[in-house]
Amino acid sequence: MPEQTQTQPQPQPQPQAQAQAQANLRASVHEEAVDGFGTVRLRPLDPARDSAVVHAWVSEERAVFWGMTGLTRPQVAEIYAHMTTLDTHHAHLAEKDGTPVALLQTYEPAADRVSECYDVRPGDIGIHVLLAPPGAEGPRPGWSEALLGTFTAYALRTLGRRRIVVDPDVRNEKAIARFRRQGFTLGPAVVLPEIDLPDVHLPEKRAQLAFLTRQVAFPDDDA
Repeated sequence: MPEQTQTQPQPQPQPQAQAQAQANLRASVHEEAVDGFGTVRLRPLDPARDSAVVHAWVSEERAVFWGMTGLTRPQVAEIYAHMTTLDTHHAHLAEKDGTPVALLQTYEPAADRVSECYDVRPGDIGIHVLLAPPGAEGPRPGWSEALLGTFTAYALRTLGRRRIVVDPDVRNEKAIARFRRQGFTLGPAVVLPEIDLPDVHLPEKRAQLAFLTRQVAFPDDDA
């Protein structure tokens, strides 16, 4: 028989530490009142508490380019729980007047596969955006512009970055058009290499790079 090994019991988190961790997840990292739209609040995604709403969003056919269709709710929660252990990738839930409306992921391009496809500059930050599906009221004119504007302000002003990079799937024409309307400049179409690690698997992806500098987004900041 194989030799049995004994494991020492792991110390359990203290209630005070658990409460502080939950409070940190609920604390907003950016809040902005958008004229004619409402107040948009960004807070760190809570993998356990928010997995139901995120799973519902990524399971829809419209979210096929997000790459999580077919996953179970526990699998989605596990992916984002792993992300909370990283210093280079972060997930945030956007709320409009208290209602979840979008998922924003930020990442350090130098620590991402996109770095193999373009020359990363100091001050670059990457983002991924998933908007919530329309509710019973149907299409919501102005929502994309308002939310992207808030995410841009968070990345370039609150975080103090110089340039945003996005890498939507080349087939996702709606997302590409949305970024162009927001002022992004198209870069090259590239192939992001497959990532196959114990904790992460990402298939090869044909992506359209696009960039938005702080000077373009907020020209008055440098005036």
